[in-house]
Amino acid sequence: MKKAVLFLFMLMLSYSFAVAQKPVWRQATEAELTSLLPARAPVEKEHIETELRTASGIVDNKGHFIAGVVLLTAGYSADGKYSHYLVVQAPVKIGGVALKPGEYAFGWERAKNHEALNFHFNEAANGALVGTCEAARMTGSSRVESLRIWPPGDKSVIQIGRFAIPYELGEE
Repeated sequence: MKKAVLFLFMLMLSYSFAVAQKPVWRQATEAELTSLLPARAPVEKEHIETELRTASGIVDNKGHFIAGVVLLTAGYSADGKYSHYLVVQAPVKIGGVALKPGEYAFGWERAKNHEALNFHFNEAANGALVGTCEAARMTGSSRVESLRIWPPGDKSVIQIGRFAIPYELGEE
């Protein structure tokens, strides 16, 4: 009887420890991004080509991704409206815009003061606006990036060019 009680206690303790563990995020590999992101992203009623060499993302120890890629919109109705495609498999708040797991298209415009970029996030399937935010110019010398999603930690940002949008990972 004592062994059974001890076994149940250990089982409950290990379960509570496993539940309490937070996901650990890391940079996604090129192979992971290639298998996740489409060569033609479904945006509204079109399948827009992507530039997979620009893909960037992060993945947690449970296999959830937050990843994006540049859209090649020339010749599509999305030209000038969207610049990037984003796959979200864990809740995230980007510049204050809460995104649930799903697929999004986003674009940007230069702010009037030229010191920031104004972003708009839309549901990829129907173009519905989810929210807007502003990206500030990164301080210090940083490499210009088509898209870079930095792992959480020192730089929890999504970088476009020399601009960055902070993000916060949500709870599942």
